[in-house]
Amino acid sequence: MPAAWESLIHDVPDYPTPGVMFKDITPLLADHDAFAAVVEALAAAGRDADGNVVVDKVVGMEARGFILAAPVALALGAGFVPVRKVGKLPRATHAVNYSLEYGEATLELHTDAIAPGERVLLVDDVLATGGTVAATRELVSRCGGVPHAVAVLMELTFLPGRDAVGELPLHALCQV
Repeated sequence: MPAAWESLIHDVPDYPTPGVMFKDITPLLADHDAFAAVVEALAAAGRDADGNVVVDKVVGMEARGFILAAPVALALGAGFVPVRKVGKLPRATHAVNYSLEYGEATLELHTDAIAPGERVLLVDDVLATGGTVAATRELVSRCGGVPHAVAVLMELTFLPGRDAVGELPLHALCQV
């Protein structure tokens, strides 16, 4: 990631809980050129070496993953699927409980959001402990989807998130 992009990501200590260094991406999102470049860079994870789209759906993880995944899906000509916190989706869902760096949570996905065999790109803002990615991967698999890759704006290398990604290709635009 170019240094100019990194300068648009601000550290916020002790948010949302003491001991957590939150990465605020809102200044990056407010910069049209930087935001557009990030979307294109993340979308590259859904293309092959010749630039052909190789995914059918892009899954965005609540909540900042939505902001990145929806325009990535548009750039790829693919469908966008939100993975939500428990109780936020109105129809039948699959649910997975998981741990994050500052607590426990549950994610849900509509049972019909991904058709069996569809190839899926998982997009989020930050890869930290990997709990969100692992839970999302499980939800995609429960629908019969095929996880293709994980694309994130930032990977926090001091946390074990990469381990949770497993054999899936990981595309991190910057490592912190």
